[in-house]
Amino acid sequence: MTGTIALQGGGPFTANDELDARLLRAAGATEVVVLPTADAFEHPERLVATAMNWAERLDVAVEALMVLRRGEAMEPGAAEVVRAAKAVWFVGDQPLHLKSVLKDTPLFEALDTVLANGGVVAATGGSAAAMCDPMVDPRGGAFTLGLGLVRDLALVTEAETWSPERLHRTRDLANTSVGVLRTGDALVRTADGWERVGNAEVFGELP
Repeated sequence: MTGTIALQGGGPFTANDELDARLLRAAGATEVVVLPTADAFEHPERLVATAMNWAERLDVAVEALMVLRRGEAMEPGAAEVVRAAKAVWFVGDQPLHLKSVLKDTPLFEALDTVLANGGVVAATGGSAAAMCDPMVDPRGGAFTLGLGLVRDLALVTEAETWSPERLHRTRDLANTSVGVLRTGDALVRTADGWERVGNAEVFGELP
């Protein structure tokens, strides 16, 4: 893999401008494909509006790809848009919905092409948790199958909203490494390995 995977703890398009700008420069990206899929039932257009403001600050363009249902992720046209991109951002806080939409679809498979071509795939909050396998189930903090873009790592995102007891219980249940990311934290994987941004914590070894 020559591309970059960025897993951010929270604050889509607001909390990581410096990191985002660096990732986009490294990928040579002047346009970002934004998928607010994980907020399909929570006003995804609001995330798109926030993305437009972010893009103006970072001097890039945004293409909002409104893939909100599984049937849309199966369409060849959506996969082609992703496959041709140098930068793809997943935002939204419902990881179970994101997984149900993307699992085993042409669109998700297209991410391999983005990474093979040296692009960047970023996900924030619940969307970042869904990219991992196993995935932390937001309903109780236990584990379930995730999308597997990153394997052998589970993520707690927006960890500042978790009680110490809930966080401790999740860590005790884990049979894999667990990353704990607060808003503004990130884990970034490149061909050279992993980078921890902010106060990112990892319990266990990064894969």
